[in-house]
Amino acid sequence: MRALLTLLIRVVVSLGLLYLALRGINFAAIQSRLSQINLGWIGLAILVTIFQIFLGALRWREISALCGAPLTDIQAFRYNMIGAFFNQTLPSSIGGDAVRLWLVNRTGAGWRAATYSILTDRAVGLIALAIIIVASLPFSYNMIGDAHGRLALVFVDFAALAAGSGFLLLGYLPWPWLRRWWPTRHVHACSVIANQVIFNRKSGPKIAVLSLTIHVLAVVIAWCAVRSIAAPADFEQIFLLVPPVMLITMMPISIAGWGVREASMMVAFGYAGLARMDGTVVSILFGGVTFIVGAIGGLVWIFSAEKSANLKPEIPEIS
Repeated sequence: MRALLTLLIRVVVSLGLLYLALRGINFAAIQSRLSQINLGWIGLAILVTIFQIFLGALRWREISALCGAPLTDIQAFRYNMIGAFFNQTLPSSIGGDAVRLWLVNRTGAGWRAATYSILTDRAVGLIALAIIIVASLPFSYNMIGDAHGRLALVFVDFAALAAGSGFLLLGYLPWPWLRRWWPTRHVHACSVIANQVIFNRKSGPKIAVLSLTIHVLAVVIAWCAVRSIAAPADFEQIFLLVPPVMLITMMPISIAGWGVREASMMVAFGYAGLARMDGTVVSILFGGVTFIVGAIGGLVWIFSAEKSANLKPEIPEIS
């Protein structure tokens, strides 16, 4: 009952934010934009998204090996594609992560190793995104003329940086209670693994390149959406606007990020002096590309060996 209520709340949040994003928008203008879509750019965006998922699988494989949950490249890629499908049907990315956790556990790795691999992978991705956002702050700050927009940008940037830095610092703290107290024990363990991954001479550079490339590819996908409707926006503008939007979209308050992404992109485009309608259309196309790739992941799930086993909810024991 609680799960159903949570799902309904997130559906309402998605619809409410979509309404706010589309309220006051000239739908005739949107229809005109959509009728002129260049499908070649959308096809390229789909290919880039699949490649992005593949790079994410390579990063996850590196991390999962340190967590005691070794995966092959093909396994990690398949599980990520299946996760992309469930991301479209369950709240935010949590649904996809839950299914990936279940799949890794079925390899014999156990709930603890599977959970650590996914939590650490997410944390590393967040840290990389925070680095990109903060590094680009001087340029994005100058691009945004609105005082409120600048304040919001600075808040989002440093909130992301503080969260990432705090997570890494946790692994260095010597306090014994961090390893004993249940709410902190597993987060601390993930922090230790993340530090090993990031600052290891062998794996660190590879993880850094993969993580930064994954986020740059998100910008490329948005840029493909921009080009598909011939919106008057430069790649440099999209590069500065998309990472903060992606960070906000990570909040698990909607279905597959719908609503949050559209509202954030519309506001970001407006602050940058671009047409808000174009931001909304680009976001819808971005979500559409993600949905199509998720559908492909659904086919991977349908024809996978794992589906032959019933996906029954289990309570992971990671105490």
